[in-house]
Amino acid sequence: MSSSNPNQIIEHIVLFKAKPDADPSAVNAMLRNLNSLVSLDSVIYLSAGPVSRCRSNSLTFTHVLHSRYRSKPDLTSYSENPNHVSVVANYVKPVVDDVMAVDWVAGDFSDPPVVSPGSAVRLTILKLKEGTGESCKSEVLGTLKGVEEQFPSIEQLTVGENFSPGRAKGFSICSIAVFKGMKELEAMDSESELANEQKDKVDGVVVLDYVVAASAQSASL
Repeated sequence: MSSSNPNQIIEHIVLFKAKPDADPSAVNAMLRNLNSLVSLDSVIYLSAGPVSRCRSNSLTFTHVLHSRYRSKPDLTSYSENPNHVSVVANYVKPVVDDVMAVDWVAGDFSDPPVVSPGSAVRLTILKLKEGTGESCKSEVLGTLKGVEEQFPSIEQLTVGENFSPGRAKGFSICSIAVFKGMKELEAMDSESELANEQKDKVDGVVVLDYVVAASAQSASL
């Protein structure tokens, strides 16, 4: 594993929209093969599964992959690995008709990198209005980070700016909040007001919830 800040992780999220007529067995094969990628050397955590709820003013996604790495080179190694390339070509592309991906750095992360099976996760991704300055961007990031103080039931929270714009559809601000279960997550529904608080700066919002499946795995550290 490449050397890096021991308190840094790279968050990698891929959102998938399965075709309406996709064979359920093909979708299950996609998830099974995506989850198998946890065996790659650079991966420290990986989970792929169905979305419980997706709220957006323009986009719909049905499945999510969340993985973690110690450095940007480790993420690149994962992306370029022939096993990953094969899974995408043979199991993902045939069954999805839309994909979105974002990556960000969690620079001060001292929690275990593994998200326990059964945990509920809320992913929030924002697209800022064109011309938004650095001060406004910092204010939006600060608002997302402040959610942890409002909701002590959050077990993990990372917030950052996407550094891989190629498949992000213009979305640039990202956060993941991890809860013990759906009951604790649902108590956070007032967090959806964040978009209203920042509506003068935000041009698009995706808020997505999912439960980490029992098949979620971590690599040996």
